[in-house]
Amino acid sequence: MSTVSDSTSRSTSRSTSRSTSDPIHEEGGVEERRITVTVNGEPRTVEIEPRLLLAHLLRQGLGLTGTHIGCDTTNCGACTVLYDGRPVKSCTMLAVQADGHEVTTVEGLGTPSELDPVQEGFTTEHGLQCGFCTPGMMMAAKALITENPNPTEEDVRWGLSGNLCRCTGYQNIVKAVLWAAEKQRAASAAASTDVTV
Repeated sequence: MSTVSDSTSRSTSRSTSRSTSDPIHEEGGVEERRITVTVNGEPRTVEIEPRLLLAHLLRQGLGLTGTHIGCDTTNCGACTVLYDGRPVKSCTMLAVQADGHEVTTVEGLGTPSELDPVQEGFTTEHGLQCGFCTPGMMMAAKALITENPNPTEEDVRWGLSGNLCRCTGYQNIVKAVLWAAEKQRAASAAASTDVTV
């Protein structure tokens, strides 16, 4: 059984000479490990079994259910999150691999009062149908336009090629990403103008 611990109280009560990924105790015959992962900007210390997948840590351990699980084989991309800014499929990545790294989920993109351009784009261009693939699509899109702020339609289609939409809503998804890229470019241009004035 994996448990989430407070990042300060329990972690400081144990020996500080131990590496965070060292075994800490056995739970049902399986050694658990303590890891610290920065999730959506917040350091989280958890005690987990080494076999726990990142997707399950996020969903069951941390309650971040925006990360969806659709296939467990990295085919659909519904579980895509950002790992140190790069898109990864969390359904086949071990949670212990995220020790000392930064993970961003769809919950970390924006807030209800201040949406990320990707979230705005999916809303404005109706880039969803059933919505199951949407969190993974958004995370892959965020990584794409961060790396390539001025993508072509072909760039977007290639960048999202690891994410499946079973509703076949790709056209509006592509439009949503292009809209988000344009919005992000405009915001960057406005910010650079403010600095130079």
